[in-house]
Amino acid sequence: MKDEEQAARPRRADARRNEVTLLEAAAAAFVASGVEAPVRDIAARAGVGTATIYRHFPTRADLIIAVYRHQVEACAEAGPALLATAPSPYDALRQWIDLFVDFLVTKHGLAAALHSDQAGFDTLHTHFLDRLVPVCTELLDAATESGEIRSDLAAYELMRGVGNLCIGAENDPRYDARRLVGLLIAGLGRGWASGTSPSGRSAAVENPARQ
Repeated sequence: MKDEEQAARPRRADARRNEVTLLEAAAAAFVASGVEAPVRDIAARAGVGTATIYRHFPTRADLIIAVYRHQVEACAEAGPALLATAPSPYDALRQWIDLFVDFLVTKHGLAAALHSDQAGFDTLHTHFLDRLVPVCTELLDAATESGEIRSDLAAYELMRGVGNLCIGAENDPRYDARRLVGLLIAGLGRGWASGTSPSGRSAAVENPARQ
């Protein structure tokens, strides 16, 4: 019996890795081509046949929901990992916001695709807030305690602001949402009030809008 259990664990681990590969390939395809990206394109990115996609996710809605949840979990897990490895809490926050922006690009397409199932989307949105607001709060608290950023901003406010800056960006090549988000995050630094960013460089150099 023990041998069977030990054999089952590697199989489950392999299955999970395969599923993650599929979800990451689908997310990349959604960013490139929208949530209606052909299944054959997703399969090609993942290096599998289309039948494998359908075996894991029988309908497109199944795939869309799974991608949404996978990306939420990836963002949630990234927060503590960045705090442990980044040069400073502020750098961890900045890097996490970059990941959050990547997620939002896909999220907007997912929201549109799920609009016909409002109840289902509401459930996913609640999951999104429950998982990510505490992570963002932890990052903000750490950067505040280190003296790198101002302390009067709540995680929900920051996430909402970043989300608003990203709306429609994928459809307008003249608009660089990531640049605007970068300016927002730089503006959290305490040094901006005196003309110096958290990195110690002149704010006039780091903020093109002030030049």
